Amino acid sequence: MGQSNSSSPQVILMGLDLSGKSTLLARLLTGQVMETSPTIGFNVGTLVLDKKTSLTVWDVGGQKSMRRSWRLYLDDCKALVFVVDSSDPTRLPEAQKALKKVLGDERLRGIPLMVLANKKDLPKSMTIREISNHLDLQSVTDRRWEIQACSALKGLGLRQAFLSVDKLIKKS
Repeated sequence: MGQSNSSSPQVILMGLDLSGKSTLLARLLTGQVMETSPTIGFNVGTLVLDKKTSLTVWDVGGQKSMRRSWRLYLDDCKALVFVVDSSDPTRLPEAQKALKKVLGDERLRGIPLMVLANKKDLPKSMTIREISNHLDLQSVTDRRWEIQACSALKGLGLRQAFLSVDKLIKKS
């Protein structure tokens, strides 16, 4: 990942493919809903939260073949944002495994975690409590973490979530 020329803390956006990471980042950066295709490699952008606060957000591809390279993005990471599709319970065991694996990396020791339960606008989406249980978040005791519901498509909860990420970074 190397050094970024800005002093914004680096935040890594991870999650399984089709969880909505790229849509979420595009919505945050542009305010628009954009057609996205599966990310090969990464997308990066600077999210300005207010006059004094910005975050450099790295959206890393989530396909199974890409997950092996997730570790390449961890060096300067100040917070991990893990996105799950709250409308697809069948993929939560896979998401839990992927999350546990990345949290086990030495470079992420003590780094705060924000889990975003995306696609909250869909009728059959699960509650954050259900998702928290499926991901076994209560076993994450070595770092600060939060879980929030959001909708990248509708733009709901995104800004609030990243303001919380900024607070988590400042507390850690």
